Amino acid sequence: MSTPAGAVPGTAASAAPAATAPLALIPLAPRCDNCGASLTGRYCANCGQRREPPVNSLWHFLTVAFEDVTHADSRLWSTLAALLFKPGFLTHEFLAGRRARYLPPVRLYLVLSVVFFLCASFGQPKVVQLSINDAGVPQKARVLPLDQADMNPEGTRPGETVAQRNARECAMIHFAGPLDEAMRKACLRIRSDDARSLVAAVRHNLPRTMFVFLPLLAGIMKLFYWRPRHYYVEHLLLLLHNHACAFLVLPLAWGLSALLPFAAGWTEVAVFLYLVWYMYRSLRVVYGQGPVLTMAKLAALSLLYFVFGIVMFVLAFAYSALTLD
Repeated sequence: MSTPAGAVPGTAASAAPAATAPLALIPLAPRCDNCGASLTGRYCANCGQRREPPVNSLWHFLTVAFEDVTHADSRLWSTLAALLFKPGFLTHEFLAGRRARYLPPVRLYLVLSVVFFLCASFGQPKVVQLSINDAGVPQKARVLPLDQADMNPEGTRPGETVAQRNARECAMIHFAGPLDEAMRKACLRIRSDDARSLVAAVRHNLPRTMFVFLPLLAGIMKLFYWRPRHYYVEHLLLLLHNHACAFLVLPLAWGLSALLPFAAGWTEVAVFLYLVWYMYRSLRVVYGQGPVLTMAKLAALSLLYFVFGIVMFVLAFAYSALTLD
């Protein structure tokens, strides 16, 4: 059999099988079980779900669960380590655009604030009890746990019920304006259960108060760092990270004090000094100013933090008292 002129021997014969190869032999690209997109790696580029076989045994399920806790989202451990030991680092990384390797700041703050206030709720609230003489002059003050304090130390008058005594003493409250009657009613509700409902309401409202307090403080920080220019969100991010650190450190310190009661005092001092250093160092890392200027601004911000913190706590206390059911 002759070959056509200009043709290479064997070319047609070798090309024919490739052209007629069945499509079933061509491997199909794996697809995401969640959204159906083609996969090019371990994670879906469209929805982010990890590629893994279906759970088909208890051992496989436990293996996947253990990996989820310890390895799969390593952001948790790297974020907590950076939060504890690298002041200002997470804020600096977020502003530099390196965000995927760490937990988002708002989520981090919310989770740790829940842990913090949950741990704080286990503690026994304390009250200051005043001893008053017949002339109505305070003589002695004592700090006692709420369940040991007598919210009505003067006692009832002869023939007077507890309800009548509460009504008489709450009637002594006088406020000019529309809050006068509301404060008397709040006094009666508080006295009826020795302030236990008030303490619960204040604990419930404090996390909400922080959501108002932090943006307010961020606005104040913008006045301190107006040159070079910084965006408002930068200050808010730093406050979120610093408060998240405090929410993490304080429960750890409470647990250490519970385990080692003899070292409770030293633990409190160490935590206070560490948090002061942490705030100072975070300002240096994020804003890059000198140590003297940073210390001066930290002192001024600490004073304003204390003043506005008291104001916000008083407002939260008053709101809690006026909205008691």
